[in-house]
Amino acid sequence: MAVTLCTLLSLAGTTAWAAGTTAPEETTLRTVPTSFADTAASQAAASALVQVKAPAKSDTATAPVVTITPAASAPADTQSAAPKKADEKKIMLNLASRILTLYQGNTKITMYPVGVGKASTPSPTGTYSITDKEVNPTWIDPDTGTQVPSGPACPLGYRWLGLFGNYGIHGTNAPSSIGGYVSHGCIRMHEADVEDLYNRVSIGTPVIIYYDRIVIDRDPDHTISYYIYPDGYGRQPLTAEQVKQALAGYGVEDFEEYGDIYNKIAASDGQPTYVAKAYDLYVNGQKLAKRALGKGGSVWLPVFTLASAMHTQTSWNGDTQMVTTAYGTAPGVVHSDVVYIDSEDAYILYRLQGRLTGNLVYTLQSVAPAAGTTAGTSLDEDTAGSLAKAAPSV
Repeated sequence: MAVTLCTLLSLAGTTAWAAGTTAPEETTLRTVPTSFADTAASQAAASALVQVKAPAKSDTATAPVVTITPAASAPADTQSAAPKKADEKKIMLNLASRILTLYQGNTKITMYPVGVGKASTPSPTGTYSITDKEVNPTWIDPDTGTQVPSGPACPLGYRWLGLFGNYGIHGTNAPSSIGGYVSHGCIRMHEADVEDLYNRVSIGTPVIIYYDRIVIDRDPDHTISYYIYPDGYGRQPLTAEQVKQALAGYGVEDFEEYGDIYNKIAASDGQPTYVAKAYDLYVNGQKLAKRALGKGGSVWLPVFTLASAMHTQTSWNGDTQMVTTAYGTAPGVVHSDVVYIDSEDAYILYRLQGRLTGNLVYTLQSVAPAAGTTAGTSLDEDTAGSLAKAAPSV
């Protein structure tokens, strides 16, 4: 029988993480999950609670023998010792977004909104595993010791997935609390959601709990969007530069201007911002450092990178917004002080023709000798400094 200190709290006047909208698609983590607060400090706070434990269950037991003991520190890692498999299921829970995601290998299976610990009693971060499962759990009031059996009055709902000590994932009889910072550290789910999750996982399934306000999503078509969530635990102040660095991991940082990032941090509303589609970029079989970016119906190519790869002298006129090479002249646009051209103009400037492959890689091939070019030259940083006028967004 599962018993816990998770206390029933209402979320009067508080909306879900995104003003009542459905859960965003948190399909891709921007980094390996890390906590921006010290994990040890989080677990020390958990240890300060008093645990109420029941003995091991048996099929014939009619009631638990309840003891009250000081809580032990949360284990650093309670995963099963069995070897990991590439297709094993795992639970990823971001406390900042309040979204629980179930994966099989690296493939997202489903996502659920959750309620997590209050700022004063935060849910602990770390790597754990499901230690026990129970249908129709009983709750013990930590203040009075009163047992509340499974039913409409039970704060645990009808399913319990234990993590360690008295911490676990469970249902709730206060569905309005889902999406908030509301518990003593347990993870609350809508009843239908926890029953669905219960049926999908088994004892030993890894559970990784972390805190990251920046969530970056890559769709199957390589569309990159990002979200910034409120700092519910006061652990992760953000700068625009940090967001830029996060977007750089996907190659789209140029297409999100600093001013827009400042505004997004200020809002911290958990709403998606579409940036661009990111494609690995190849020229004559060589992979380039920057990516081709799809937006507004066009594929945009970074001029500096192309000029270097083609060893072609290239100039940029910030007043006319034009790019010039020995082959011709074409319009450019500026994103974050980086000049881009429409892929349709790659032939005019560099005698390159490109296409987007079936596996979403943008490849360019030379179609004529680069006559009239000067080997080893490219658009330099002094030229970049002449950018005086930002081009309109595309």
